[in-house]
Amino acid sequence: MRRIAIVGAGQAGLHLALALSAAEYDVTLVTDRTAQEVRAGRVMSTQLLFGPARHLERDAGLNLWDATAPGVSALRVTVWDPPGKSALTFTGRFDEPPHSVDQRVKMAGWLVLYEARGGRVRYVRVTPDSLPALAAEHDLTIVASGRGDLTRLFARNPLYCPFDRPQRTLACVYVHGIAASADHPGPQARINVVAGAGEVFVLPALTTGGPCGIVLFEALPGGPFDCWLDQPSPDGCVARALGLLRTYAPGEYELCRDARPTDAGATLYGAITPTVRHPVAEVAPGTFVLGMADTVVTNDPITGQGSNNAARSAAVYLDAILERGDGPFDPEWMEAAFDAYWRHARQVTEFTNLMLEPPPQHVQRLLAAAAEHPAVAHRFVNGYADPADYHAWLMTAAQADAYLAAAGATP
Repeated sequence: MRRIAIVGAGQAGLHLALALSAAEYDVTLVTDRTAQEVRAGRVMSTQLLFGPARHLERDAGLNLWDATAPGVSALRVTVWDPPGKSALTFTGRFDEPPHSVDQRVKMAGWLVLYEARGGRVRYVRVTPDSLPALAAEHDLTIVASGRGDLTRLFARNPLYCPFDRPQRTLACVYVHGIAASADHPGPQARINVVAGAGEVFVLPALTTGGPCGIVLFEALPGGPFDCWLDQPSPDGCVARALGLLRTYAPGEYELCRDARPTDAGATLYGAITPTVRHPVAEVAPGTFVLGMADTVVTNDPITGQGSNNAARSAAVYLDAILERGDGPFDPEWMEAAFDAYWRHARQVTEFTNLMLEPPPQHVQRLLAAAAEHPAVAHRFVNGYADPADYHAWLMTAAQADAYLAAAGATP
């Protein structure tokens, strides 16, 4: 029986560990927190899982929250320019509703499920110094630890890294009390783009205490949203968020004015440098490990792709492992497994990086067209489910102009 170690119990690591165990591989999952510690801790992300990634979870029998997490039926985009005045807005319905499950709920639930099925867990913190010994014990060792010391074992790939520092500072709070918009009473996600300040995302979710909302600020460094260095308490975060919304996105403020934090661990702060790394690291002479998901492809959450990439990475690596049979998990195989994942992740990365830049003229034209033409709004919104579609019509001015002309939406 092939022995596989997976370091990290997040969306990617747990998905893969559960799927490999179901396929009767000898899997050791390594994490430094128990399910109880995860559930009682702080929020870890602002995940939104779109239709294709939800299918991957269903295929693996991991869709434990389909009946309880609110399905997001639509996405509304509002551009505030100048700040405080709406320049355009549009809404598009999702063909397949995404949903958001607090990772404290999901990761704790999957970890309990993994152990209930007889899965082996080592509760220990893996360091660059201890990783070689772990790798020597197994036929394959996969690092799925997201960001941290272990990621630095994987060399940065400058070919796909246009940024050398964070493009946004982040502040997130889980809340109760967000109202539905009058024009769309069902669960709706909303993006507020504020000129010179950044973006504010609001979406429904499921947390430890039941349904809730998430408010995420993506602040342009040095702009008015970049004010979270002191990392206020949940109550302080909500108060500051409401003050910013009142000034810069008053329509969103009216929907959020009764917001209150869900719990003492409801806030998350930070900044992410978008990075792509080489997927294989030699941790000792002749001993190699494979990185997956956020460990080697880290995107800013501005496009909500993190959990989706993780689910895709788990599914692609699972197929590669099953197809390998008794063959060696050598560096060549590792590179090929990552390449199969990168064919999708590259398109996600290029779309996300585009959204981090000041919007080029052709993107501005597309957004203006979406405000006037429901078909354009529909295609833009559903592209989040599979960003490969954007490469046919959004990534360059020539593609955008050709699409608008064909759709009869030329300004």
